[in-house]
Amino acid sequence: MPYADLPPQIQERVICSISAAVKYEIPVNIVLAVAEKEAGKPGQWVQNSNGTYDVGPMQFNTKYMHDLARYGIKPSDVAASGCYSFDLAAWRLRGHIKNDKGDLWTRAANYHSRTPKYNMVYRTDLRLKAAKWADWVAARFVTVEVTKTSAVPSPSQPSQQLNLAEITNALTVSSAKSTTTETATKNTFGYVPRKLIINGHP
Repeated sequence: MPYADLPPQIQERVICSISAAVKYEIPVNIVLAVAEKEAGKPGQWVQNSNGTYDVGPMQFNTKYMHDLARYGIKPSDVAASGCYSFDLAAWRLRGHIKNDKGDLWTRAANYHSRTPKYNMVYRTDLRLKAAKWADWVAARFVTVEVTKTSAVPSPSQPSQQLNLAEITNALTVSSAKSTTTETATKNTFGYVPRKLIINGHP
């Protein structure tokens, strides 16, 4: 049975976000938060007031996709179902997190916009969603705080180590531990981004 708090319609989004975060070595809760905020659907094209479109599950803007054309990436690629658009989004987030200026949240919110007023609105909601996902992930997987030099596994499941296939499988079976709304929303700005431990390595 799927997790009680994971509706069937978002299972692909969660599975793809987790695997993409692991692949590109960025905080899983940030990828999950961006995916929740974008909340696109396969094949979806949403027109913006400036005439551009946001495309697919991770709502890639057509203006940004002009830059991706040099890699052979087409709008139909990011509009498709499956994990490709999540991989591409995590790759893009990794670039913002590693190369942009500002604090972590400003850099992550650059996924949406570098314009300060739009970045700030996106950033504020992103932090709230990322706090919720941090609790959700830590309740189910071994994680580490990415800002610590000596990573210490989260106390929720200190002996559990999962490989990528087990992560996918874990998202389709029932969990012995669920995260309440109260737990998910507490300490919104006091947590740090977390990485999963895969095969014993953060």
